[in-house]
Amino acid sequence: MVRLQGVTKRFGAVTAVEDVDVTVEAGEIVAVLGPSGCGKTTLLRLIAGFEAPDAGSVHVERRVVAGPAWVPPERRHVGMVFQDYALFPHRTVADNVGFGLARARRGRRVPEVLALVGLDGQGGRYPHELSGGQQQRVALARALAPEPATILLDEPWSNIDPLLRGSMRAEVVEILRRAGTTAVVVTHDQEEAFSVADRIVLLRDGRVVQAGAPEAVYTSPVDRWAATFVGAANFVVGDVSDGRVATPLGTFVVDRETGGRVEVLVRPELLELLPAPTGSAQVVGREFRGHDVFYRIVLADGETVFAHRPSNEVVPLGARVDVRLHDRAPVVFG
Repeated sequence: MVRLQGVTKRFGAVTAVEDVDVTVEAGEIVAVLGPSGCGKTTLLRLIAGFEAPDAGSVHVERRVVAGPAWVPPERRHVGMVFQDYALFPHRTVADNVGFGLARARRGRRVPEVLALVGLDGQGGRYPHELSGGQQQRVALARALAPEPATILLDEPWSNIDPLLRGSMRAEVVEILRRAGTTAVVVTHDQEEAFSVADRIVLLRDGRVVQAGAPEAVYTSPVDRWAATFVGAANFVVGDVSDGRVATPLGTFVVDRETGGRVEVLVRPELLELLPAPTGSAQVVGREFRGHDVFYRIVLADGETVFAHRPSNEVVPLGARVDVRLHDRAPVVFG
């Protein structure tokens, strides 16, 4: 549905996007994830047609819309939900949603799409009379109204109260799934990306670092930066020999022929804490977070690791423990 091939975009001496290849299949929700300033919004604007690439090509519905040819934004069959929603304050909900539609289509399409986003009967209200979540649904309805091939969402939940973000994400995803719409979502929040996306494109300094299913990006990151950006991570030193890696957390089988010193990634939720008076490690930090607890553990060799455990597993501060790694194979770098 959307494809970028070798796309580069520069603003003066700054390269915002460099040699990017991205493919979005029909009906897929893809999250473009990365830190501030990595080129996420520029990538979205290149798809929408608000920016032109300096190199490479952009395709929408197998049609070249930028590169060898140029198709203006209004003819790309792409909808956009802006970070601040960009609603017209002096227009009603119905007028906002119908903006850009041919007059003959408004009478049928506007009520349809308002019902789809759960705002049927609200067409006569004005944006200032709505909650932030309702305004977001109006913006989504406006983007869906022309029945675009793809919808682009730029940090869509950044203006929503943190306590409501989870439910709002679920609502928006459900609406997109019901409509069968392809979507590209830009976010800097890994929890947000993991919860909504079929696939994640991880961006750093304008380049794609990794792309794949959320589970793959989290459990098999391609490098140390990717590992730390998408979640909490422990890195321990290991020595590889004869297809096994020896670490302070134990010895594990690895798919590696060459030996030597390596760095091993272990996610905190993979570490179990077994209280024992003569345990080889000690709990030196404890953060209670309601549904879970983050523990800081000093191992026998003096190395510090973190364990993420459910809150019904109570391990007191200062307790001696043995640390056991779940069966999942660690990720080895180096």
